[in-house]
Amino acid sequence: MKTILAYGDSLTFGADAETQGRHRYEDRWPSVLEAGLGGRARVNAEGLGGRTTVFDDFSAAADRNGARVLPTLLASHSPLDLVIIFLGTNDLKTYINGTAFGAAMGVKRLVEIVRSHPYGTGSGVPDIIIVSPPLTVPTQHVDLGPMFAPRAEEAYLFSGYYGRIAAELHCGFFDAATVATATPIDGVHLDARNTRAVGEGLVPVVKSVLGL
Repeated sequence: MKTILAYGDSLTFGADAETQGRHRYEDRWPSVLEAGLGGRARVNAEGLGGRTTVFDDFSAAADRNGARVLPTLLASHSPLDLVIIFLGTNDLKTYINGTAFGAAMGVKRLVEIVRSHPYGTGSGVPDIIIVSPPLTVPTQHVDLGPMFAPRAEEAYLFSGYYGRIAAELHCGFFDAATVATATPIDGVHLDARNTRAVGEGLVPVVKSVLGL
């Protein structure tokens, strides 16, 4: 059985804007992906709300810097056959980075971390799939509106930048914006149907990369 690490933010965690809680386990995209692979792979979900690609965010108690945390998770989940990197939305916050290009450079660094990690004996370097985030949408949310609206146009650039990085680094690629749309409740998170759609959309991409 193959082992996959799903590395992301609140979209991977399964944040539910309507309830302010978490989507049911079976509705979260890593769970849907695992089910779609029919028992041929296990998907370990590592999603943290607010996680960035490589940038510090000291407004939360948890360490949101994806580059700093990733090596620990590569070690704790090893051996791995595939790492899915699904980050970048939080990089658009004006007080963190604010650009899709900056997020793409962050993703590039994460790929370097995965490929240069000192895996133990018998553990090969895992394949990588880069996922481009869904678009943010207009919202009246008191916090997330002003947090993301000033950089809403940047979200349209994710796919182009991420796709280029994936091609240059010979990674798999999936554009989540082709299957999922954020809820206007907060403009960023996905409802149950849309987070399931991400998992369903990734199934053929993962099968192709892993030869399943």
